[in-house]
Amino acid sequence: MKMNNDYQHIYDLCKKHMHAYVLAEMVDGSKLDGIITGLDDEYVYFAVPIDQNDFSPDYPSPDHHRQFGYPGYGYGYPGYGYGYPPRRFRRLILPLAALTALSVLPWY
Repeated sequence: MKMNNDYQHIYDLCKKHMHAYVLAEMVDGSKLDGIITGLDDEYVYFAVPIDQNDFSPDYPSPDHHRQFGYPGYGYGYPGYGYGYPPRRFRRLILPLAALTALSVLPWY
């Protein structure tokens, strides 16, 4: 696949900042922040933070308790009951052609 210069520039930026926390600007003017987790010739893959107040059925709320093991044994995280802590990121796949700019953000 032959890439034009703008497309190649965005591809190179994504490749350079793989696994970095970035601010991505879209063609429509919207922005999102996330970690670049993957890249191919057509798409860029992000891990996007989940708003802790906005849970979907795929990502249970902190009040949702899954119990593992025997009752009374502490397999959980404080404040989350038994099981695993809630997910903090969701996967987002965007076409490279939708990106216009990329800038690295501090993660702290």
